[in-house]
Amino acid sequence: MLTKHLAKLIMLGSFVAATTSALDIEPQDVDPQEARPTVDAAGTITIVGGKIPFSAAASKEALERFQQILLEDKAAPGIADPLASRKFYDKINTNRAERMKKLYAVKIAHSELDGVPVDVVTAVDAKSDDGRVLINLHGGAMLWGAGSGGLVEAIPVASVSKIKVVTVDYREGPENQFPAAQEDVEKVYKALLRDRKPENIGIYGCSAGGGLTASSMVWFSDHKVPLPAAIGVFCAAIGPDDGDSKSFSPLLMGQVLPSAKPLAPQWRNPYSNQAEMDYYKRFDAPGAFAAAIAKFPPTLLISGTRDFQLSGTLRANELLGDAGVATELHVWEGMWHSFFSDPELPESKAAYAVMARFFERQLGRAPTIAAKKKQGS
Repeated sequence: MLTKHLAKLIMLGSFVAATTSALDIEPQDVDPQEARPTVDAAGTITIVGGKIPFSAAASKEALERFQQILLEDKAAPGIADPLASRKFYDKINTNRAERMKKLYAVKIAHSELDGVPVDVVTAVDAKSDDGRVLINLHGGAMLWGAGSGGLVEAIPVASVSKIKVVTVDYREGPENQFPAAQEDVEKVYKALLRDRKPENIGIYGCSAGGGLTASSMVWFSDHKVPLPAAIGVFCAAIGPDDGDSKSFSPLLMGQVLPSAKPLAPQWRNPYSNQAEMDYYKRFDAPGAFAAAIAKFPPTLLISGTRDFQLSGTLRANELLGDAGVATELHVWEGMWHSFFSDPELPESKAAYAVMARFFERQLGRAPTIAAKKKQGS
């Protein structure tokens, strides 16, 4: 049954519970035989202890930031208190955005498109408007990330690619529920289509924004809206995401291993509702999901070996490939969920370059209608 997986398309920003205590993985006087992992008939592995070093393939900057991430995860309020989480992550993202502004020269203009708040980010050294534009859908579990979170995902991409980025402050939970975000994305996209062709537009997002990017392709198809030239789904899945990384990534992030028990009600995403489940129910039909994703444009997929959405990302690459969609997959060694939110890491800079090259190849260039009129005047 795919419905339960597809319902996660717009809530993939749910992070590994940050309130869990750090795991002491160094055994204390454990007999080697007792420390050997055991495997039951269901394939579940039970461990006693051991040591997992930080990846030797990762940068020194990444190791330093990794230690800070562990502390942040411990302090995070969690999805059970979305308003506190919104305040918590806005502080972190505001700091990131300020650091990015010092590294990347961009112009930022706050605006609205058909009533939806957006920030338009343009590289200072960008050439005259060639009609290309990227829509960014920020991460944050569908509960936080507006404003500062969007700028974190937009500033380096706009600067490196020289493509204008419009980052969308779509309606979030718990104040709003499905399909509020999809409706806002559609409004912004249609507003941009009034002045340019879909071949000139790309859409990307990380975490919940990656899930929203994928679900928006289904939403656009349902509402007879032409799809963009290309999309980027970063640290997110497009459907089934219950693979190995959900189990082993907490261990790699210094957290206790997850329980097999279902999430308690307070840990369920308040953006989701019955309307969402009903909307995706049709994908229970054989072949319906494959037929839907076969319409997707070329897709860039990004993750890290310590990302809890690694399995979802790998599975997305497989599903899209089987459906005949062109994909490009990049996985960074030692990197965690949304690692490129910190601009100083060499891995982040490499990711920005990958994003820029991908959209450079996929997007067409055609002057906007407004630009044509100006040239003809």
